[in-house]
Amino acid sequence: MGAHHGKLEIRKDPFGTTPDGKKVDVYTFGNGRVTISMLTWGATIQRVETPDRRGRVANISLGFDNLPDYAALSPYFGATIGRYGNRIAKGKFSIDGTSYQIPVNNGENALHGGPLGFDKKVWSAKTVQTSKAVGVAFTYVSPDGEMGFPGELTTTVTYTLDRDDNLRIDYHATVKGKPTIVNLTNHVYLNLAGEGSGPIDDQVLQLNAPKYTPVDAGLIPTGEIAPVAGTPFDFTKPTPIGARLRGDHPQLVVGRGYDHNFVLSTKTDPDGLRLAARAWDPEHGRTVTVRTDEPGVQFYSGNFLDGTFLGIGNKAYRQGDAFCLETQHFPDSPNQPNFPSTVLRPGQTYKSTTVYTFGTK
Repeated sequence: MGAHHGKLEIRKDPFGTTPDGKKVDVYTFGNGRVTISMLTWGATIQRVETPDRRGRVANISLGFDNLPDYAALSPYFGATIGRYGNRIAKGKFSIDGTSYQIPVNNGENALHGGPLGFDKKVWSAKTVQTSKAVGVAFTYVSPDGEMGFPGELTTTVTYTLDRDDNLRIDYHATVKGKPTIVNLTNHVYLNLAGEGSGPIDDQVLQLNAPKYTPVDAGLIPTGEIAPVAGTPFDFTKPTPIGARLRGDHPQLVVGRGYDHNFVLSTKTDPDGLRLAARAWDPEHGRTVTVRTDEPGVQFYSGNFLDGTFLGIGNKAYRQGDAFCLETQHFPDSPNQPNFPSTVLRPGQTYKSTTVYTFGTK
């Protein structure tokens, strides 16, 4: 790969207006090789344009070209997810003996912060530019009691692209008034052959995860932390995503495929981040590497895409047409005492970093 000496550039354009009159902008930033487009709606990654091994550029991120589709149809395409990424059983949890209820929006459970999560908010935005990187810092203040969560939470998520094709996501949050729970992530859907190009079955995935958290029929972790060895969840060696996808493993049946939290190896690099995942497309040669300081990653194989709407490239998105690698604390942590805690108290700072590195091989 080596360093790229393209020019770091950023521009802002209008993208649309919400029904209640809030203006939404799109920020486009690049380094001469990779270009990222992000919306203030949901602090959303709309496009990730990267070259293949022959230099042909394609958008590898699923999304829409208009705001009404994001508002009405989006299954969290590219969104910044909060206050609580992933599922909370029955939307219920307690902190210090006080019980809270999040509105349920995924069967009997709460998913991704409830029906009006951070993905459906207009964030304030500020351009970030240094000699080494360019991007946007998005901020959203969630009032005490929003979606049932306690405490006023101020969140800033900074997305920056450097000259070496690293898209770095720095999460920062503080709470006032009451302790709360926080689990922030980004829900970018990737297809390394290009969005709308068909199934990801032949794209190869490696997860730095010796264990995973099995789930019940509602996709809530059972509490077990199970070894992946000898199961279709063993991606410790590079494996095509589709290789075992149609097997009869009971966990694949309940998830309609992969929709599971993988427990990452605890070994970190000197910068405090650990390898979470590597994926690549043998046909076109595009690669993505994910590093994080989070303990888990949700690998989702696009099981609930159903072909009922057209995406940004005017093609239908069908089951298995993209994958997500959502770095996170484990699902339902507030109700699982053996999982790492997601409680944030006044005076504490929530900080987390995930880096997506784009390349070719």
